[in-house]
Amino acid sequence: MAEEKKTNSAPAKAAAAVKKDDNAKLGFVDRIKTWFREMKSDLKKVVWPTRKQMINNTLVSVGVMLVSALGVWVFDLIASNLVNGLLKLIG
Repeated sequence: MAEEKKTNSAPAKAAAAVKKDDNAKLGFVDRIKTWFREMKSDLKKVVWPTRKQMINNTLVSVGVMLVSALGVWVFDLIASNLVNGLLKLIG
């Protein structure tokens, strides 16, 4: 039974090796053409967000940035007051 569950991954590696050899044989311009062709094919598979999703994601991103900026501003305000207080005590 254990023998049946084993998969042979050697053919997959061999196929990948053949593909690399094919690309190595192609000229520079042909490799660029192949790259653009594959990129165009991959972009057709992308599921683009709807307008509502895009607006929601943008608002969430802007909100997180504003909260982060507020946190940094508060930390900077407290730290500068502490430093100024220490400088007044020392000098």
